Amino acid sequence: MRRLGILLFDGVEELDAMGPWEVLSYWTSHHPADGWETRLVARDKVPVTAAKGAVLVPHAAWAPDLDLVVIPGGAGTRALMRDAGTLAWVRDLRERGALITSVCTGALVLAAAGLLAGRAATTYHASFGELLAAEPTCLPDREARWVDTGDVVTAAGVSAGIDMALHLVDRLAGRERARQVRRGIQYDPEPPV
Repeated sequence: MRRLGILLFDGVEELDAMGPWEVLSYWTSHHPADGWETRLVARDKVPVTAAKGAVLVPHAAWAPDLDLVVIPGGAGTRALMRDAGTLAWVRDLRERGALITSVCTGALVLAAAGLLAGRAATTYHASFGELLAAEPTCLPDREARWVDTGDVVTAAGVSAGIDMALHLVDRLAGRERARQVRRGIQYDPEPPV
């Protein structure tokens, strides 16, 4: 069984975490033969308060056994950028071969961990200045919904995490499986305005 984790922390943007959760947990729970499970992870197995007040409870504490991690954005990423433990955990996962992904300002954590040096990446549209301050050699893609550079995948702001998660299902289990998941969660965006 391969494991994917979505990181929770105080100040996480709710949809940055729960958008990918909806896609990835639907995939892993409805198609267990694909061999993946989805967990919410945090530094400690205690509830976190998200950016808009939702209280989220992780399934597990940080673990080195993840094959894929999603690092969401939110105001709390600024503290994570300065947290040596978080940065070491992200680097260790990468060194062990995990696929590292981010949504929105989660890219700032990847930059602080040194994973975006000389690499194309995207983030929330108003945060490219912060991204370049954290990693001046990063190659910002201001138009992409997500950028896949092989071992690192970054998504633009908030709802782009849903698109990135569907891309991950496509990449890991195939196009038809990603279409099945998209239909299953009835994701067919047509903005009303």
